[in-house]
Amino acid sequence: MGADLIPLELPKLPFDGMLTILTAEAAAAFDELTRSGRDKLLTAQTKHDWPNRFRTARFIPAVEYIQASRARTLAMEQMARLFGQVDVIVALTESTQLLVTDLTGHPAVILPNGFRGDDALKPRVNGNGELDPGGPGTPVSLTFLGNLYGEAKLLAVAKAYQDATNFHLKRPTPANW
Repeated sequence: MGADLIPLELPKLPFDGMLTILTAEAAAAFDELTRSGRDKLLTAQTKHDWPNRFRTARFIPAVEYIQASRARTLAMEQMARLFGQVDVIVALTESTQLLVTDLTGHPAVILPNGFRGDDALKPRVNGNGELDPGGPGTPVSLTFLGNLYGEAKLLAVAKAYQDATNFHLKRPTPANW
């Protein structure tokens, strides 16, 4: 496709520690829902579901939030340096990239990339008693990351990949679902 691929790594920072920011931002976005008590109407109410995250976000210590904000600034600076070297980053969809883009504001496009092979892990029941998808034939994807305000270039690369692969036209067989 004419692309020069170079290996690189996303910044190695305490992204899990920065989840405090995302939790607080989500709680602020749904503050009226929480204050009105209508958050009780949401069906999922276990420890890690959003209604309880919204409620507990009110107890995030200010010092912890500020430290997470400082780490977020470092992440933004390091991502700016990375995009000084490349136009688009291609990453596994299940990698750190989701937190990176949520925290830095970089645009992302997720595209189908085929199906898991026979060596895929079998589906399993998670801690909530729900079935985590998996197994042979499960769809997989790639994530394309772009620079801030670089959506045009990002979308052009994603479109070229989609046109060259046709993964978006393929469907899993019912036996795999």
